[in-house]
Amino acid sequence: MPLPDYRGGSIVNLMASLVTGMGGGDTGYVPLGLLGADAVARHRHVVLLVVDGLGYEHLVRAEPGVALRRGLKGHITSVFPSTTAAAITTFLTATAPQQHGLTGWFMFFRELGSVIAVLPFQDRHGGPGLEECGIDAERFFGHQPVFGRLGRRCHVVTPQRIVDSAFNVVHTRGATCHAYNTLPQFFDAVEQCLSDQVAPSFTYAYWPDLDRLAHEHGASSRQVAMHLEELDAAFDYFINAARGRDAIVIVTADHGFIDTVPDSVVDLGDHPVLSETLVMPLCGERRVAFCYVHPDKCSQFEDYVTSRLGHAAVLVNSARLLDQGYFGLGQPHPRLRDRIGHYTLIMNRNFAITDQIVGERRQVHVGMHGGVSVEEMLVPLIVVTC
Repeated sequence: MPLPDYRGGSIVNLMASLVTGMGGGDTGYVPLGLLGADAVARHRHVVLLVVDGLGYEHLVRAEPGVALRRGLKGHITSVFPSTTAAAITTFLTATAPQQHGLTGWFMFFRELGSVIAVLPFQDRHGGPGLEECGIDAERFFGHQPVFGRLGRRCHVVTPQRIVDSAFNVVHTRGATCHAYNTLPQFFDAVEQCLSDQVAPSFTYAYWPDLDRLAHEHGASSRQVAMHLEELDAAFDYFINAARGRDAIVIVTADHGFIDTVPDSVVDLGDHPVLSETLVMPLCGERRVAFCYVHPDKCSQFEDYVTSRLGHAAVLVNSARLLDQGYFGLGQPHPRLRDRIGHYTLIMNRNFAITDQIVGERRQVHVGMHGGVSVEEMLVPLIVVTC
């Protein structure tokens, strides 16, 4: 199984190449082996297009689109877990989860005494956003976005529905945000960011709909295939329109996908003996679950997972993942150990695990991510110069 290659082959190394190439200095990670900082530095405009959920394996098997594959340089790895909350924060801060400390959709924050959904910035059970409850998102996250260190005009192209979200506002500080609703509007906005023929620029543009469709229908579904064709055609049109702008356009993703079936989803409600060992709901992702276990019930937890769920999951002490560099290199975030539980369940093959808290609406996903399979961990590196 491919683990994140933080020594020159992951999205955090891609960000090191971009930041260094644009004069932003050292990020703490070496530049990407497939795209050095010097290749970035040769261009006035730098564009990073992140297509949420576009795995490398999916792209190379896709037919008949060719525009995206035409610029394909190879594959790089996501971060761990291979999920949006962790990976998008890496794109926006040029740090790995080891430093930024975000490890999944659901996370236990000891400083709040609560499990929250990170990107909506609200308690897992729903209700008002944490900012409405008086939590300052900027102080809470404490992250330094990349945009303020680059010394050039910076743009963020983001969906209208999240442009003013707490997470987005904090992590796009130093950039001008451009909101859109449709695919044509998305590429029109990116093209407009290249309109200045003198001043250098950096544009980060995020497209989420492939991820949404893959969750709902599966990465191998007709709906995703049709959307990828549409995306490919729009990208081809954009590249032709951007010719002569002295731009380097990089396309990659935060993660890929793996499809599940109902029989491969472990519902914690069907395992009360296991559930009673936990002191809080599962955190992280359905493909990588962080488990907080009562100190008197560790043996019961370990025995149950080993004997009853060994076919579905690998049981790992979470501290071991930290020590082995799953989350990144260097000094860890001071709260990282709190945020990964006592144990981690890394799901095998296409298995997933889920639970439900009181009042929570059950969501059924076909496509999932977060794990360490080839399909989830490998993302494409596409480079086109204009």
